[in-house]
Amino acid sequence: MNKNFLLAELKVHPDRGPVTMLNLVKFRPYSLDGNGTGADAYHRYLAAAGAEAKRRGCSLVWGADVSQAALHHGGDADWDWALIVHYSSRDAFTDFVTCPAYLEANVHRENGVAKHMILATKTAAGFDRLLVDTGDSAAR
Repeated sequence: MNKNFLLAELKVHPDRGPVTMLNLVKFRPYSLDGNGTGADAYHRYLAAAGAEAKRRGCSLVWGADVSQAALHHGGDADWDWALIVHYSSRDAFTDFVTCPAYLEANVHRENGVAKHMILATKTAAGFDRLLVDTGDSAAR
């Protein structure tokens, strides 16, 4: 198991409802296993873990290449991908990342990423009223 997952913290978090995870990914130039680039390895991870994720109700909401930082006020802004992934609960996430199929696939993720941050989120109270519908679903 990847020691960087904060599973104990997720298990005791008081919010037991659905959770949306914001993933920020920076690829290695080359996969640690010597099989292509870091992005190639991450694609192998997604292919290997995808069926198990889907079986557990996980859904990829959105994914994009990060082309540049538009605001940088401290911290690290060097990322290649941003992904939004929805889970039915924090428990569903922890069950997924500890299952045998995930652990087998995770080798590819570890070979491919230089860094990877996953932030557990939910819509802030009242924030949905602030969103403006522009009719352009690609902007969301």
